[in-house]
Amino acid sequence: MSGTDGAGRGTSADRQSLEERVRVDVPRVLPQDMVTTQVVDPPPDPEGGRNTDMEFMTRNAGW
Repeated sequence: MSGTDGAGRGTSADRQSLEERVRVDVPRVLPQDMVTTQVVDPPPDPEGGRNTDMEFMTRNAGW
């Protein structure tokens, strides 16, 4: 059980040893750099330029 205390946690000597052995050379990414942007075209009009609500009302209201 060397290197751990009674609860199974690493001691400060293990933690220091880990800090000496492990090096992470990954550059820090800023939050404003995490946003992805992409140029897109607007979607086509689902109603095709027609007023489908008014057409439904006039077709079914008996006018």
